[in-house]
Parts: sequence; structure tokens; C-alpha cells
Amino acid sequence: MTVSIIRFGGSNCDRDAGRALAHLDIDAEIVWHEDGLPADTSGIVLPGGFSYGDYLRAGAMAARSPIMDEIREAAADGVPVLGVCNGAQVGCESGLTEGAFTTNESARFQCEHVYLRVERDDTPWTAAYDEGDVLEIPIAHGEGRYEVDDDRLEELESEDRVLFRYCDEDGELTEDANPNGSKHNVAGVLGERDSVAVLMPHPERVTLPDVGGTDGQGVLRGLESA
Repeated sequence: MTVSIIRFGGSNCDRDAGRALAHLDIDAEIVWHEDGLPADTSGIVLPGGFSYGDYLRAGAMAARSPIMDEIREAAADGVPVLGVCNGAQVGCESGLTEGAFTTNESARFQCEHVYLRVERDDTPWTAAYDEGDVLEIPIAHGEGRYEVDDDRLEELESEDRVLFRYCDEDGELTEDANPNGSKHNVAGVLGERDSVAVLMPHPERVTLPDVGGTDGQGVLRGLESA
């Protein structure tokens, strides 16, 4: 059983994800989106990058690739799916999760370390943490502001589908700690099943101890949940 890391034209964090998973002894392979989903896929990563150059809207064109039909079917069968940064945009655009990621409030590309508060500890992606834990994980995006209509956001929150929120180092949800203007400081959300998650920060960049830290390891461990 192998985690499939889906490569689109313009993906650039696929190898980062592969190296991070190898460090965790999780078998993974990079799969070109036009080749379809391998039969032995046990988990799926939609990696960061600029699929199709972010033309139209970030993630919108990749979301129309035929492999996404296979990924939606796999997700419905309980295969864990993780979308990171551009992969989060693809996940939202393809209907794996609610909402959309739009242009940062600053209207600038932002690359920096941020703090995230773990909102739930009973999902595959957060089982390694405790609710309320604060993680330091980098962002690198121009369209990372999470948007969803107010009524649907209220439903998502009542359904406990907000996975991470931007916070300060003490875990407080402040305006200054929100790097992109995301509604209610949302940094990551779950799909209809807890085995599907998208987040804007990059956990694979804080998985190898010699490269940035290890705060993201627990998120990637969620791919072992199948």
C-alpha cells in the first residue's frame, strides 16, 4: 500500500512531500495526474505549488483533471486525502471540502512561519497532538485567505470541521496572528469525513528535524489511518 502524491503541471512541493513521508517510513510515490490513481493507493496528497500556473483561480483547473473524480471516489471510500497549500485550493475547488481560498488580505505573496492552534485531537491528522496545542508551521502563498459564507461557516464550526486556526504563540486567536485575513482565523478544515483535510500551511516543511523542525510530523501521520 502506497501514498500517492499527485503531480500536476506546476506542482513544486511534491518532492518535499515525498521526502518528508520517506523520513516517517511511509511509502509514497509521485503520480502524474494524467496517469490516474494507482490501484494500491492507501493515501493521497495534493501537494503545494502553482498547478496550471494558478490561471483562472488557484487550483480551479487542476480540480477539473479526471484524476479528481477518482480521488473523490477514494475519499468517499475512506482513503485519507490531504491537501496542502495549492492542494488545499484544489481540494476546495473540487468539492472535497467547503469554502475557497482567495487572495491574501495584504494582496501579497507571504512566506513566513506562523502559529496554528489544534482545534480537535480526535482526527487522523491531529491524533499526535492535544486540543489547544500550538504548532509552528510555515506558509508560502498568495491566495490563502479562507472564505465561506457566514451561514456555512457557522455550520462547519458546529460540526467541528475546523481543524486548525491561526493564533499567536500563546494560542490566542488575534487579528495580528492571522496572516492572510482568513475568516475566523481558519487555517485548515475537514471534509465530510475526518479522513479528508485541507490546510494552507506546509506540514511537510517541518517534518525533517534538520530542516525547520518537526511540528508537522503528526499531520502527515494521518496518511497512515487507512
